[in-house]
Amino acid sequence: MNMSNDAYASNQYDGQRKGRTALPPGREYLSFRLGAEEYGIDILKVQEIRSYEPPTRIANAPSFLKGVINLRGVIVPIVDLRVKFGCAAEIDAITAVIILGVKGRVVGVVVDSVSDVLELPNDAIKQAPAMGSVVDTSYLIGIANVADRMLILVDIESLMTSNELGLIDSAL
Repeated sequence: MNMSNDAYASNQYDGQRKGRTALPPGREYLSFRLGAEEYGIDILKVQEIRSYEPPTRIANAPSFLKGVINLRGVIVPIVDLRVKFGCAAEIDAITAVIILGVKGRVVGVVVDSVSDVLELPNDAIKQAPAMGSVVDTSYLIGIANVADRMLILVDIESLMTSNELGLIDSAL
């Protein structure tokens, strides 16, 4: 009898879920810190999280491109998001590198620390405010209130394929 009640509840939930068409289910985001701010990226873009190891520098590279690392036979460019976003960029014990899969390429990003994975319903994400030409918000998905803190959600694919970074061809 318990089994049938569980099956009924499950079917009822599926029916309720299928009946909703306005918003797809929420997404999971990996949260991390850059300076005093907390950011989030789509967890589906994350391949792994590593501790910081100094990469091999590339001559004449922009300041935000720290260099490259050899990750199991794959040469991976390492972008320091702290430098890119104008934050202080000191290396310490909790500095991390998030290895991302973006448009079939592997890229690493340096962050101050990695926090946790959060599931955010779509209605928790608010559109980033328009700030004119002062701040480029085209790389932002939005801003979410999580408990007592704000989480800035970054469209990491748009950022990595931007002309400004030029690491990944946007046509891929």
